[in-house]
Amino acid sequence: MASASGSRHEGVTGRIRNAATTLHNDNISLVGEIRRALGLMKEIAVDLEKANQSQMVKKLEDAAIQLVEAYAYCTHHSSAIESIGNSYQPGPELTDFKKLLEDEAVQFKATSTSDPQKDPHIRQFREAVWNVHHAGEPMPGEEQEDIIMTSTQCNLLNITCPLSGKPITELAEPVRSVECKHIYDKEVIMAYIKSKNANARCPVAGCPKKLQASKVVCDTLLLVEIDEMRRMSKQSARTDVIEDFTALDDLESE
Repeated sequence: MASASGSRHEGVTGRIRNAATTLHNDNISLVGEIRRALGLMKEIAVDLEKANQSQMVKKLEDAAIQLVEAYAYCTHHSSAIESIGNSYQPGPELTDFKKLLEDEAVQFKATSTSDPQKDPHIRQFREAVWNVHHAGEPMPGEEQEDIIMTSTQCNLLNITCPLSGKPITELAEPVRSVECKHIYDKEVIMAYIKSKNANARCPVAGCPKKLQASKVVCDTLLLVEIDEMRRMSKQSARTDVIEDFTALDDLESE
């Protein structure tokens, strides 16, 4: 009887974990689409600012703030779903999964910044619009260092593959460790894991996490975040060119 009970217990836990994984992946896909939409809205706002359509830019910014709120909501629920899937154990009474999910989401929300006005996506939106007519200048009330720090904010832990040395923006097949979130070139990291005979550790200096082939994947957000890094790099490059020409004009005037 004890063996049968234990088997049923494991079966329930496994089904809950599989269901949570499916829900989490679906929700993360939605989060990725929201991130893409925010990037597109930023590009449209820049075009509108170039056309001196300031009122339309403001309306688009208000819509972006609402989308950021939805993004935060989906992110908290994704984390809650993943947490429940990893830790759930059935008890003697029926589980109220709706309440369990809501309670978990509240805990994740409590540890994050709830003000959408301070969200880095909104900061980057405003900076992109500001740079249309004021590239290289700090926004009102901010120092130059604030612009540099915010415009280069990124969720990616490493910007080059620790094995191939290639920038992650140039990787044909980028993958990320589920455990430590470091990013690698898929072909190279898979060969590395195979060569270590199940004793592979993350090759990023100082990272103690072990790697498994099944837990090194190209998750939905990875491609979105890499694309965001490309966009920020191009924006930074354009700003540098403008600053260089400004410096040249100053020399000619002397």
